[in-house]
Amino acid sequence: MATRTSPARRQTPGWTTRFSRLLRRVPVDAQGQATIGARQIYILPTRAGMGYGLLLLVTLLGALNYQNNLGLLFTFVMAGVSLVSMHHAWFNLLRLRVWAQPGAPVFAGQEARFDVALEDARDRERGALCVRGCDCVDVVAGGMVRVVLPVPTERRGPLPLGEVLIETRYPLGLFRAWSLVSVDAVATVYPRPAPHAGAPPQLSSVDHNASGDQGIGADDFVGARSYAPGDSLKRIDWKALARERGLVVKQFGGDRAARVWLDWNALPPVDEETRTALLCRQVLNASEQHLVYGLRLPGLSVERGQGDAHKHRCLSVLAGFRHED
Repeated sequence: MATRTSPARRQTPGWTTRFSRLLRRVPVDAQGQATIGARQIYILPTRAGMGYGLLLLVTLLGALNYQNNLGLLFTFVMAGVSLVSMHHAWFNLLRLRVWAQPGAPVFAGQEARFDVALEDARDRERGALCVRGCDCVDVVAGGMVRVVLPVPTERRGPLPLGEVLIETRYPLGLFRAWSLVSVDAVATVYPRPAPHAGAPPQLSSVDHNASGDQGIGADDFVGARSYAPGDSLKRIDWKALARERGLVVKQFGGDRAARVWLDWNALPPVDEETRTALLCRQVLNASEQHLVYGLRLPGLSVERGQGDAHKHRCLSVLAGFRHED
């Protein structure tokens, strides 16, 4: 039965969350690019900037107290420098063009890596541009720089990059100017493969769409099966044993590869994520063993095939699969 959270225990958003909701985001256009506008740049003084302002205030009070014209001139000149620095920080982001490319597929627990491109659209040099806290880069006038943005992953499924924070403290570090850019880049996170998974049963029926003989011979490698007493030691896959996959035996036959179905219902009665991890391991094993395999899930299936494209298709289906009871 669902429980209700009492009003006293409800978490109220902090001031940083409320402040973030008020900020204007930079949207992407039809080409997937975002251009930072004048009303989408925000500036606040840094700690160094606040210390600098306090020093100017003390200098101003001292010059007024002693009626020192040279001190007043120095104070006003340094205040003008700070104002020019603030405008340079603002111009450093104005009309900056940003877009991101989809990340390569990774397994859950690995880092997804997105390529974020920064391009100058005003024919002016831009210095010390930082993307989400990564190393700052400089963009030459009319040039473009790519930044690799690592994003940790925890669970399978599509991983949108979401908002990208572009900031700069150029030129003197007295002010921090930043902008939030919305990008549409998405990476696919495959399930975390299980360490071990049982071998699926091979199909014994004849496939009329394939040619060749599935007899036992020594012509072509057609897959692997679990070790049985009496099998020749020459046919044991010692590499699989070193990878802690147990004793498996290599099978050789004609020019037709072994055919299997990786079936959701054939797995032990465990939770959804464990079954997904087991199927992920079976897909990887079947691909390494050059089997012709298909994937059966509740409500959908992937026809049998081979190759890297077929492997990634099966893993993508597992990444987005949700079992509804």
